[in-house]
Amino acid sequence: MQQRSIGRQGLTVSAIGLGCMGLSEFYAGRPSDADAIALIHHAVDIGVTFLDTADTYGPFANERLVGRAIAGRRERVQLATKFGNVRGADGAFLGRDSRPEYVRKACDESLARLGVDHIDLYYQHRVDEKVPIEETVGAMAELVREGKVKYLGLSEAGPNTIRRAHAVHPITALQSEYSLWSRDIEDGALAVTEELGIGVVPYSPLGRGFLTGRFRSIDDLPADDYRRQSPRFQGDNFAKNLAIVRQLEAFARAKGCTPSQLALAWVLSRRADVVPIPGTTKRERLDENIGALRVSFTADELAALDAIAPKGAAAGTRYPEAGMKIVNA
Repeated sequence: MQQRSIGRQGLTVSAIGLGCMGLSEFYAGRPSDADAIALIHHAVDIGVTFLDTADTYGPFANERLVGRAIAGRRERVQLATKFGNVRGADGAFLGRDSRPEYVRKACDESLARLGVDHIDLYYQHRVDEKVPIEETVGAMAELVREGKVKYLGLSEAGPNTIRRAHAVHPITALQSEYSLWSRDIEDGALAVTEELGIGVVPYSPLGRGFLTGRFRSIDDLPADDYRRQSPRFQGDNFAKNLAIVRQLEAFARAKGCTPSQLALAWVLSRRADVVPIPGTTKRERLDENIGALRVSFTADELAALDAIAPKGAAAGTRYPEAGMKIVNA
């Protein structure tokens, strides 16, 4: 397994991580806990050492699942989790909270659910406009000093927020959606992270599965799959985005790889400190994703991919209106 460094503070992880959210919530076809744990064990056994979860996934269930999966394997993984998106035990979404006292409470609860004594990478899940980022990162820095957290991250933060946060304590990683059809961070955040030595962890690098070529109509998604709420999966947007995917499929065939491998290899090609975290529920898809590390591009091929999927090419926003208000913040 190839390794990559995220940020300049010393965090080294597998070049591709595993996003664990879908093992517990949001996507249809979730596995049993036993199958999910077996998948995580397989990931670790083949060298995927970077596991991503959050307190809000489940809610709370995903951290417990990951904690059970890494029991006896803790020294082999780098564990990332997040705080700040608040949910009730009934699953209700209760807004955001990044007050210092909440940061400490959330961290202690995550440590207990995960069954570990420290978190390798701790993210603010979404920027909280009610709390100055300096106060939030100040509280996160205290957790580093206490040994509860090793490295700090932000998710979906904009350039100015990143600069302000990094001035309080070094930020190791920015986690944001980034893929061939989600290139928002190229509008400023990507340049700031490179300038400050902050690594990038793209979530949904496969376009929530759209870039794999699995979906030919909205009917391919079960009724309870939250992607049905995504503007990119709705109405005319679906057909327009499918036209892009068909071109990418043709490119992948000519390249001798799968569409998933093509999409992941493109993200990996952006910079040496970019580590995508695709999620999956199936062992064969996990193995397929890791195969992206064998795919490389010439300058001409990268230019051809830019022509197929230039920034802004995807039809529809990546979240409904409310969700778009709290990204790149």
